Amino acid sequence: MKAEEYLKLPYTRIIQEMDDESGHYFYGRIMEIDGCQSTGDTLEELYNNLKEALEGYIETKIENNLEVPRPVVQDDFSGKFIVRLPKSLHMRLSIEAEKEGVSLNQYALYKLAK
Repeated sequence: MKAEEYLKLPYTRIIQEMDDESGHYFYGRIMEIDGCQSTGDTLEELYNNLKEALEGYIETKIENNLEVPRPVVQDDFSGKFIVRLPKSLHMRLSIEAEKEGVSLNQYALYKLAK
């Protein structure tokens, strides 16, 4: 697959508006590719810089015959996973869920979403 084809894939872009000692700007990264990130003074500039960073990353991987990560799609996930935890935490969460009048599953989801 060529770099242009990878660039058409739906990679997940995470964008943050920043205000820090550097000033006001936008920061973005490609979720599926660790280290593929950029900044821009405007959203348009950020998007172009991020596309350039992604293109450089993909071209380097292809030139070195390395695998290019594919985008993550929501359909790849069932919405279920198993978590092992200490008995004491299980007990505490169960008690808290009961106090709130909800199932342990609902309470855990609430806590994870915070």
